[in-house]
Formats: sequence, structure tokens, C-alpha cells
Amino acid sequence: MNDNMNKRETQLILNELGIIPNKRLGQNFLIDKTIVKKIILESQISEDEVILEIGPGLGALTEELLKFSKKVYAYEIDFKLFQYLKEKFSQIENIEVINEDILKANIPPHNIIVSNIPYSITGPIFEKVFYNEKPPRGILVIENSIAERIFIQNKYKNFSRITVSFNAFMIPVKKYNISRFKFFPAPRIDLSLIIVKPREDINPFLLSDKNKSFFLRFVAGIMPYKNKNIVNAIDLFLKNEKVINFPKPKILQYLKNKNINNDKVTKFKVDELVKLSELIFELMYETLSI
Repeated sequence: MNDNMNKRETQLILNELGIIPNKRLGQNFLIDKTIVKKIILESQISEDEVILEIGPGLGALTEELLKFSKKVYAYEIDFKLFQYLKEKFSQIENIEVINEDILKANIPPHNIIVSNIPYSITGPIFEKVFYNEKPPRGILVIENSIAERIFIQNKYKNFSRITVSFNAFMIPVKKYNISRFKFFPAPRIDLSLIIVKPREDINPFLLSDKNKSFFLRFVAGIMPYKNKNIVNAIDLFLKNEKVINFPKPKILQYLKNKNINNDKVTKFKVDELVKLSELIFELMYETLSI
């Protein structure tokens, strides 16, 4: 009964604001307080921490985050919701509500991201928030199929692009399934609550923007060919990159010189693929000065 009341309350506020939930913006509003409690519990926020929240919506989660933290930066792209949140939290000092696209924002320093993020831009949000030198901890509601790919461990045959890129920067800690009916409107996808933390041993190669960009392109370029041998996958990647000076025998010899076997892509672990991207980067950019 309580949950339904919460749903009706949400509908009422949205009607008053003249908002029809926008699927493109991932507007699925959390309507179950038990999920809010679960997120807060798993977040283990300390009072000196600064929180980033993406897509706070009507502030159901924001309200609780403010009670436990030093500061909350809440990014809301919808102007009507932004105005509503500014009014709702106008008497509270430890929040800054920002009406900006998170993917274009210059985000202030923060220790932790706690969000029900817009599902359609999960990959770009991960890249923006986590693929950095000092990423925050994360407690996020995301699409279950993405969560499952992130949490694949030691099952290299099931690796995908997001498995490799995410695990190069972050460590998946826990995952819980969440009913999509805890949100209004209910999304058409299954959801998970994930808890992730930054790796302490991020490969130094990934810490410059140029190198990181290459690594992400490399992973995106070879994973569609993950059942091929690594030389074939790299050959196809280089062709897509318009690099034509490296025939397969030359790639094979180069890898052999670096003590890398021409195994299937699925035989390589995350850290080995990071190292491999560094070697191919050196091959392309240092030898050719591209």
C-alpha cells in the first residue's frame, strides 16, 4: 500500500510540474523507499564525503544522501525538475543542484557517485566518471545486462567491450537484482544495484587522455572478433584505424618479440589486453609517428 501511495504521489507531482517522463532522458523515478534504504546502506557514506548524483529526478534518493554526507552535487538535465529540486532543497546548505548535461560538465571533485543513472548513456557515464586516474566509488542502479557483463570474472569467453574497459579502472564488488516495478514508469529492462570501487593498480598507460582514448578504441575494435586469434583481430582493428603499413606477418613477429602468443582474444585477461593496447599504441605511434 505504501509503495502505491508513493507511486501516486510521484504521478501527482509530475502532473503538477507538467512533466511526461522522457524515455530518451531515462526518466524512471524511484518509488520504493526500501530500495532507497538499501542504496544508502550499501553506500556506507561517511560524513566527510562528497557525493555525485546523476539524474536525481524528484529527489527521493537525494533527500537521504544529504543526511549522511558533507556535500551533494546533483546534476539534473531537465529544467523543470531542476527548478523543482532547487525549491525543494532551498533551505539545505550541503547541496548544489546543477542544470547541465553530465557528459559535457566539468564535474567538481567527489569521492563517491550514488545514482539511478539514465540507462541509455551508461557507457558514456562510466567513461566520464570512472575511466580516470582517481575514480570515485560507485553505488549505481543500472541495466542488469550491463551489470552482468561488468561482473564477469575469469570467464574470458564472455568478455565484452564494457567488461574489459570497466575492469581496467574499477573493481566490481557486489550486485543485487532490483525489480523494474520499483520505478515509475517501469522501464522495459531488468535492473541491478551495483557496488564498485576503484582499482589501486590502474595501468599507468591509461592515465593520459590520448592513451586512454586509444585503449578504448582498441578494445572496441578487437572485441567483435574475440573468437579470432589476436593477430587477426589486431589486423582488422588496424585496417579500421586506416593503418595499412602492418601486414599480418609483421604483427605476428612484433608480438612474438614481446613474448605474446597468437592465442584467441578470449584467452587474454583484462590486464593483458591493457598491456597489448600499449604495445600496439607504441607500434603505431612511435614507430610510424602517426
